[in-house]
Amino acid sequence: MSVELVLWLFSFASVMVLIGLTAYQLICLSDLEYDYINPYDSSSRINAVVIIEYALQGALCASFLLTLHWFPFLVMAPVTYYHVKLYMARKHLVDVTEIFRQLNGEKKYRMVKLAFYFCLFIITIYRLVMTAVMLFIDEDTNLVETRTI
Repeated sequence: MSVELVLWLFSFASVMVLIGLTAYQLICLSDLEYDYINPYDSSSRINAVVIIEYALQGALCASFLLTLHWFPFLVMAPVTYYHVKLYMARKHLVDVTEIFRQLNGEKKYRMVKLAFYFCLFIITIYRLVMTAVMLFIDEDTNLVETRTI
């Protein structure tokens, strides 16, 4: 199996997890807005997955850089920089006492991230299918060449 195919399979799985984590955070915020959950539980659930999301997104960006895939790297680099900036300023966690004041902003922030991850998902699906098809075409060409010799 090609290294490029493995990269795109890893990217596909990673983007799916990132979409799931962001949707989970958005659901927690919506539950808080409609009083299905208290602020402490909502913030602790969101804070539990924020570090995982940041680490996975950083690892995906680094894998694109290391494999010299410049377009996906340049698409993901600003978001990775923003996540690092939030983490270094210790503003990456949701505060229990401020969550109601920040609720609309946090929901909009998560919606923008969800839209970004969906765009990244479309790019990943396209590149995964394109890589798989090109590998199968090359494999068939090699098979035909070996039979004619």
